[in-house]
Amino acid sequence: MAMAVQRLYPGVQVTIGPWVDNGFYYDFYNPENPFQEEDLKKIKKEMEKIIKSDLPLRREEVSREEAKRRIEAINEPYKLEILDAIKTEPITIYHIGDEWWDLCAGPHVETTGKLPKNAIELQTIAGAYWRGDEKREMLQRIYGTAWENKSQLKAYKDLLAEAKRRDHRVLGTKLDLFSIQEDAGGGLVFWHPKGSTIRKLIEDFWKDLHIQNGYELLYTPHVANLDLWKTSGHFDFYQEGMFDQMDVEGDMYQIKPMNCPFHCLVYKDKLRSYRELPIRWAELGTVYRYERSGTLHGLMRVRGFTQDDAHIFCLPNQLEDELVGVLDLTESILSRFGFDNYEINLSTRPEKSVGSDDIWDKAETALRGALKRKGWDFAVDEGGGAFYGPKIDLKIKDAIGRTWQCSTIQCDFNLPERFDLEYVSADSSRQRPIMVHRAIFGSIERFFGILVENTAGDFPVWLAPVQLKLLPVTEEFRPFCNQVKEQAAKAGIRVVVDQSAERLGKQIRNAEMEKIPVVAVVGQKEVDSNSLAIRTRRAGDLGNFDVDNIISTLSDAIHEGVELDAVMKLESDQAAVA
Repeated sequence: MAMAVQRLYPGVQVTIGPWVDNGFYYDFYNPENPFQEEDLKKIKKEMEKIIKSDLPLRREEVSREEAKRRIEAINEPYKLEILDAIKTEPITIYHIGDEWWDLCAGPHVETTGKLPKNAIELQTIAGAYWRGDEKREMLQRIYGTAWENKSQLKAYKDLLAEAKRRDHRVLGTKLDLFSIQEDAGGGLVFWHPKGSTIRKLIEDFWKDLHIQNGYELLYTPHVANLDLWKTSGHFDFYQEGMFDQMDVEGDMYQIKPMNCPFHCLVYKDKLRSYRELPIRWAELGTVYRYERSGTLHGLMRVRGFTQDDAHIFCLPNQLEDELVGVLDLTESILSRFGFDNYEINLSTRPEKSVGSDDIWDKAETALRGALKRKGWDFAVDEGGGAFYGPKIDLKIKDAIGRTWQCSTIQCDFNLPERFDLEYVSADSSRQRPIMVHRAIFGSIERFFGILVENTAGDFPVWLAPVQLKLLPVTEEFRPFCNQVKEQAAKAGIRVVVDQSAERLGKQIRNAEMEKIPVVAVVGQKEVDSNSLAIRTRRAGDLGNFDVDNIISTLSDAIHEGVELDAVMKLESDQAAVA
């Protein structure tokens, strides 16, 4: 692709072009005549000519000095920076025929003719700062995708189309769930009433299950004196991800990017005994992190978000049991929202770390042991742990096969040391507790975005912001609808009456567009028989049912976390057996 670009646009400078999960991109410096979307067809056509020419790809090893000389000769300054970043020698160059070459580690196909031209597609153009530094030049990035054959490309394009249909940013607007108000600033989420209803259900479920599993809830401040962040190490190691400090009566305060230092302070508020451990504290704590505007993306990457944080302080011999408990709780919570397919990684000690060999060995053994007791398969990322402890990362798989980083369980040998956390042991000596950080959703915002895309906005009935919508055939049946609404609301059902003057068909279509799981049509027949004509999104028309019975059945379905038609089928099957 880069060769085709420079054939068509000789003044364009090339920078870097790596592969990514589903294809590749290349960044170009082209300030005089920026690429337009329509240029992609022209570039792709030139690529096809190169492929058809069946040009050989040849690897060449050169000295650093020779590579520099050649790069300077063709006036490619960005390549000089890339050369400086390459620490190994010799330097490898790949040639396409005798016309074009680039720094590359390789390997490559033998000739361009081996590339399947009908399985390659250029997708889009985007802006990108050189080296991700907003103080450097703005480049143009061309994205492409490449597959072994045409059918694989088609499958990928179908996946992209389905992902676009499920885009949480689009559905968030269509379903009136949330917004990003640019007048307030990028990356800040405004939860609308329907989105807030779902968020409350998620948070209430999370809190109740944590309390059932022996956790206590904390609430901590949103800001703290800068000295706290120096003690924790965040100011030294995480400053780029923090907002600027504020002056409060001569003291510098920092809006919090993390919750963990606050939990350490609560632990340190009094001397603990080994008999008190394990301590399990959980908090839905809102944090604020600086993200460049170009990296913000709907709910997936924001500047203010609520972490479902928890910290466990325990004895070394309690660690494995506590980890199993965390994994059990993670499974219980994620499965409630339809996620039961996971990819799991165990990341072990990196080259640079804090803590003794003994504590690292015990922690890694406990993490492995917990995963084995769960019977879960996992991959090991040797040396991929944080400098302060090993960790487990869990990715969930959604309805269209995409994986999302979600849950993290992280041992920490650093913060107990920095905050001088202690407990009195059985022999009356002072010892350090083991600290475990863990988040199951990661953040409420990001998990909500994943949930919207996983369901395509078609939330299960227990989670839907409106569970039942009553559709009066004409205005004269509205009083009956209002009576039913009052009765259903008392049963804990989230119910509305269509307030429009639309015809019934339009009311039904509107309810479909709003993705309401259950609708009830009300006409003369229903009023006379005190019934509702029930229709669900999953099963269509189900028939007429007595008001008291259908409200009771729907309430049961919501309480049990299953769909209405599934409960009704079960009741029908049971009646048939009887």
